[in-house]
Amino acid sequence: YSVKVRVKADKTGVDTNNVKMSMNPFCEIAVEEAVRMKDQKLASEVVAVTIGPTQSQETLRTAMAMGADRGVHIKCDQELQPLTVAKLLKAVAEKEKPDMVLLGKQAIDDDANQTGQMLSALLGWSQGSFASKVTATKESLEVVREIDGGTETLSLKMPAVVTADLRLNEPRYATLPNIMKARKKPVETMSPEDLGVSIDTKLKTVSVAEPPTRQAGAMVADVNELVAKIKAAGFA
Repeated sequence: YSVKVRVKADKTGVDTNNVKMSMNPFCEIAVEEAVRMKDQKLASEVVAVTIGPTQSQETLRTAMAMGADRGVHIKCDQELQPLTVAKLLKAVAEKEKPDMVLLGKQAIDDDANQTGQMLSALLGWSQGSFASKVTATKESLEVVREIDGGTETLSLKMPAVVTADLRLNEPRYATLPNIMKARKKPVETMSPEDLGVSIDTKLKTVSVAEPPTRQAGAMVADVNELVAKIKAAGFA
């Protein structure tokens, strides 16, 4: 994830030209958890879903190399807000009829932390957000979630929406043989229109700017000099 982020010259967004995209790390954790459930015979199939331009299929291939059985690509070239993403995922869930939807708790580009909760509300399903441990049976889920004061344990009825936190697991690395196998796994491509979802957004990005350049620090010989500099700067 060590990418030099550059703002476009017209300040309409981030320049993504010639930037190699990768899966959102929280979603990567969600994929790993789903694959582990399949390994434990608690799931019969893992379907990975992505929304984005043609290049997004590479992210799907990564998920399938990790162990997902097939992919769904909702092709869309414009920026989407969390509510629209949730509506698209709802349409896919109604079509696929899964017992559980696992996704990252938030995306690391906008840090919105909204999609999972919105999806749960739209579907009317049980919700377990910020999951650090998931114990599943065929009929129910026990989710340990992280809260400000420690952890909270929830018992959920299926079907359910679960959002993965950082400590849920450590994702596996995709091996070369699995990467090659992933190229042969099926990917279904569709559009928002195919799902009957409008992608008109109510929000518009007005301007994007880089943070101001930090000033260089200064070394001091002792505490007295530090206090003097603080006073000179007007902080004391």
